Amino acid sequence: MPGGGLSPDHQRWLSTPGRFFLPVRVLSRVFRGKFVVGLRRAFFTQQLAFYGKCLALANEKNFRAFLRTLFREDWVVYAKPPFGGPEHVLHYLARYTHRVAISNHRILSVTESQVIFRWKDYAHHNKQRTMTLTCEKFLLRFLQHTLPKGFPRIRYFGWMANRRRNKLLLFCRRLLPSRTEKTTASLEPSLWLCPRCHAPMTVLERFTNTQLLNSEWRQEGTLDSS
Repeated sequence: MPGGGLSPDHQRWLSTPGRFFLPVRVLSRVFRGKFVVGLRRAFFTQQLAFYGKCLALANEKNFRAFLRTLFREDWVVYAKPPFGGPEHVLHYLARYTHRVAISNHRILSVTESQVIFRWKDYAHHNKQRTMTLTCEKFLLRFLQHTLPKGFPRIRYFGWMANRRRNKLLLFCRRLLPSRTEKTTASLEPSLWLCPRCHAPMTVLERFTNTQLLNSEWRQEGTLDSS
């Protein structure tokens, strides 16, 4: 969440209120629309099967009438502040976006026929337990965490979208208050040292890959790090 965005004319940075997170009502309508579109697509591609009381929905006319009733109800996307705070959410999401299905230190033994690994039993006070699976079942569970083709782990929208990020990110950095970089630089030790005097270096400006590859930048020659 960037906590703000560019104005339509790209001349101002619009910050979100301090207590704002997501527009729940808008998300509810968007989720309802996408869910109904998915149902309609699955119906016409014959991926839906109806049984019992739902057997009448196999008729196209009845199915279309059923979809219209879905828009008469207000769908709710439930959102609330996390119990452990924002840091807890980041750690939780990081396990899904920047880790594999199981880390190496949890695997205790691997043979030609079975795999023994350690897992945490959340239902009994996070007690550490071990599980033994055949190699086939272990691979089956592991591959369930592999995303299908075309499904990335993280999607970027707005000015963070891949097609527009290189251009719009420059506008964002120019419009954001300069005190942000100064505060960060003063609180965190510098990770870059000058190769000549070995003094800490301060970031004054950042360049995108497009700028670095531009002929104008190449003609400037090597930057003096001092």
